[in-house]
Amino acid sequence: MNANVLVSTKDMKYQEWLEYRRRGIGGSDVAAVCGLSKWRSPMEVWLDKTGQVEPKPATEAAFWGTLMEPIIRQEFANRTGFKIRQVSAILQHRRFPFMFANIDGIVADPNLGEGIFEAKTASAYRAAEWEHGIPDEYTLQVQHYMAVTGLPFAWVAVLIGGNQFVWRLIERDEGIIDLLIQLESRFWKHVEDMTPPPIDGSAASTELLNRLYPNSNSQIIDLPVDSLQWIQQFEQAQQEEKEAAYRKEEAANHIKELLGEFEQGRVNDKLITWKSVNSERIDSKALRVAHPEIAAAFIKTSSYRRFSVK
Repeated sequence: MNANVLVSTKDMKYQEWLEYRRRGIGGSDVAAVCGLSKWRSPMEVWLDKTGQVEPKPATEAAFWGTLMEPIIRQEFANRTGFKIRQVSAILQHRRFPFMFANIDGIVADPNLGEGIFEAKTASAYRAAEWEHGIPDEYTLQVQHYMAVTGLPFAWVAVLIGGNQFVWRLIERDEGIIDLLIQLESRFWKHVEDMTPPPIDGSAASTELLNRLYPNSNSQIIDLPVDSLQWIQQFEQAQQEEKEAAYRKEEAANHIKELLGEFEQGRVNDKLITWKSVNSERIDSKALRVAHPEIAAAFIKTSSYRRFSVK
């Protein structure tokens, strides 16, 4: 294995591990950095790496994935006969020190030699993605790991839906690795220079703009002509959003008509619920009338900028 050991993770506390992860790009960051993640944007990763947002707590899926990792590793060893050794360290690329790897193990394959071992869990809804390969974000993750370690292949084992166990071989692809190094280098330059990556439609980009420009003045400026493309895109998306909202409500109403007074209904593998919910909240209007002095004491003023196109 051709990588530096940045730090041992044995007995390392979770918060300390999160702080080390901020110092470089890990395997779980790669798809987002490349703009290919369904769950995160490059902007969200940039905000995290530059310390502008608090690290998010582990999701339920991530918690169970970590918990199941040793079981999946042992089951893979049992079924294949391959030996796996754990690596309790954050590994670092020797030439590109911002490239990190937290691998689940190194597997000794009698035919191929040493390679990466990666354990995954997946819901039954994602089973189709594992039929003939592995999801794209995991392909990028293990290619990133091979870039950091210099190893030639990876075995990825996954427990699907809690009762289906499969494993897939991924071989080193120098073309993908070269592209990853270029994209990650470009992204890390943004981190080092504290300059954000290009704005996109993510919540992270919205949050950044709100932070950069929290207040408006009363002046009017002339926008460049090429801003018309974004205005047209906004107006088209706004119209599509209205049409989609109507279709969504229409479908819901037809289903509600079928349910009638019944709370739940089933069809194939779908469970539909239309449940009575009681909630209590303060009637602010009545409070202001009956006890204006009390209402005034609890008024909280907030400011934001409203966006519109007319």
